Amino acid sequence: MSVLPVITALGGISPAGRSACHHGFQRLIFDVLSDTQRQQTLSSLSSLCGHQNEQQLLDGTLVRRLDNNLFDSSRVPVNVAASNSAPMTVTVRNMDLPTPLPPHWQVKPVDRSRSELTIPAGDLLLPAGEQARVQAAGQLPQGFDPSTRYASRHHPRALQMTIFGASECVGMAGIPWQTIAASVPPEQIAVYASGAMSQLDDNGLGGMLKYPHQGKRITSKQCPLGLGEMPADFINAYVLGSVGRTGGMLGACASFLYNLSLGVHDIRSGRARVALVGAAEAPLVAEIFEGYRAMGALAEDEDLLKLDPQRSTPDWRRAVRPFGHNCGFTLAESAQFFLLMDDALALELGADILAAVPDVFVHADGVKKSISAPGIGNYLTLGRATALARQLIGEQTLQRHSFVSAHGTSTPQNRVTESDVLDRIGGAFGIDQWPVHAVKAYLGHSLASASGDQLMSALGTFHSGWLPGITSTTSIAEDVHRKHLDFVLQHRQLEQPAAAFLNSKGFGGNNATALVLSAQHSLELLQRKHGTAAIDQWQGKREATTAAVADYEQSVLSGEAKPIYQFGTGVLDGSDLQIHSDRINLPGQAMAVEFRDDPDFKDFL
Repeated sequence: MSVLPVITALGGISPAGRSACHHGFQRLIFDVLSDTQRQQTLSSLSSLCGHQNEQQLLDGTLVRRLDNNLFDSSRVPVNVAASNSAPMTVTVRNMDLPTPLPPHWQVKPVDRSRSELTIPAGDLLLPAGEQARVQAAGQLPQGFDPSTRYASRHHPRALQMTIFGASECVGMAGIPWQTIAASVPPEQIAVYASGAMSQLDDNGLGGMLKYPHQGKRITSKQCPLGLGEMPADFINAYVLGSVGRTGGMLGACASFLYNLSLGVHDIRSGRARVALVGAAEAPLVAEIFEGYRAMGALAEDEDLLKLDPQRSTPDWRRAVRPFGHNCGFTLAESAQFFLLMDDALALELGADILAAVPDVFVHADGVKKSISAPGIGNYLTLGRATALARQLIGEQTLQRHSFVSAHGTSTPQNRVTESDVLDRIGGAFGIDQWPVHAVKAYLGHSLASASGDQLMSALGTFHSGWLPGITSTTSIAEDVHRKHLDFVLQHRQLEQPAAAFLNSKGFGGNNATALVLSAQHSLELLQRKHGTAAIDQWQGKREATTAAVADYEQSVLSGEAKPIYQFGTGVLDGSDLQIHSDRINLPGQAMAVEFRDDPDFKDFL
């Protein structure tokens, strides 16, 4: 029997605030909200940031100038000289010099006004302290620090965000996790989450790599906590206590959709009935900025001023301009998590059904000249997703009631290549004026979590009917393909949006497109499969779920709800298990892990 994976909860944190209850989405369309909705959004931000001033709350969100400039001009360049017999230790920032300095060190300012610098043998010129060329980023709301919400114990920032976001996702399910876990065998719960850049701040791999050069000791945590799949590991160990399927797939900017694909395919194949999927990325680190800037990928202040010659300072709020005249993307931090169930389990438990994800398509580019350049894989992913939508909701609904959440990085190359993909696929399926928007205009590019930001926004559009416009772009660039496309530059009320296409084009040829169906159209499919009586019964159970969600939300706003962080509680070892030839029983688990014959191998027996 066919299975439809449905989304039953979301949680996370981004430059727009909390994802739960569509608060983050409502920050994107704040200008068109009702007074009640505005107050809800402000209350959610206030609970994060600890203050009440409306303008401060709004100014301290979305893409903006870096709150703490990572390249502060007060940090002077230095020469670090070491004797030939002593190991040379260097630093990039003056603030990171060890105190006291080792006796063989000599530190002196470098005169940046000189066109040429003579560096004595054994000295190293360190390129620090100059004015940052990139000063815009998508930062978490000003004043919010995830490390203060639980005993963070020197966790890398992305893992702090993971604990916060995954905990909210579980709370927003409206069904106790113990109830969900008791409904399925332990091996049928899956967790897939990752970060594309791993954890490169000082508490992760970044510190591990540079601490020896700063005279600091590497800790026992930096190496393991720096791994890319660690968000999934943290969820299993400290949030869910899950022993089921797990992992984190890394695919550059498509990483979230890769993890979503793993969860969706596990559920469709029957290997899992519950999956928590997501991504967490915290790339606002000096070295990461410089790495992407060196590629020519980031919007530098000098180039932003060229786009707005009438301005004397860059318009950091509008640094990201998808499909317009642009000059690069803007890094951002974000963590987004979603709880998936198979359709039968969601109906049985009375889970809230926010949307369905029938499939996620992934394709590589094939032969490439430049590993970072786009290729042909995205035509395949979007084409297959569009064909599946036509099969499930019909050609007319596809043509009139679907929209595209574009990758929309705000680079001159992306605006041409992605628009060609969208335009040609739209034309092939008879779609005229296909609505296209891009949430990076508000949030920046959170790398692994970027498509999670897109899914968060798509669920908000299904819930409200509003499609956030690309408001940072005033006009579409002349080289953008648009014969069959309608780039939405202002917030637009859609008529019964039925399907969203989440598109991602990642470095290295990592392409993915997810088809997401609205709650209304998901229920239409479920009614055909399960019948009207089953849907009516589910509606009755769902009332208790939505009431529990409302109670949880109030506890969050009042400061009572805390992130789930089960450190050291309920730890098991082999002696706690009851091992039999046909099963293993785990303490506290209602169902055993059973050993069954695998029917897939019957032809070999």
